[in-house]
Amino acid sequence: MTMNLALWIVAGLLTAVFLIGSSKMFVPRETMAAMSAASRWVEDFSPGALRALGALEVLIAAGLILPALLDIAPILVPLAATGAGVLMIGAVITRLRRGERATIVGDLIYLAMAAFVAWGRFALVPFS
Repeated sequence: MTMNLALWIVAGLLTAVFLIGSSKMFVPRETMAAMSAASRWVEDFSPGALRALGALEVLIAAGLILPALLDIAPILVPLAATGAGVLMIGAVITRLRRGERATIVGDLIYLAMAAFVAWGRFALVPFS
């Protein structure tokens, strides 16, 4: 019961993070780059690639919560968490290539959270 609750909480937090991140679909690249030093990575991507990343983040956010909540194909929850993990691996690689080691911690935390949800829903407390 406690593990199930922990998995729901972490999935909910990840959902919020990815929904906020999905603003890439609407906010111009220049505006995002000017927001903070941690957002300068957007300069390496085209506006179309940023929109695609934002759309992917919306799909991940939906996949982390809705299948289990609606009891429709709940196997999609750990698959979405795996996708979130892959996306965060890409974020870590991007930060390393840009030499942004100081801002990599958040990406590593989100990667660990995604791995926890994927592992928890595949092995520990799967939806049956």
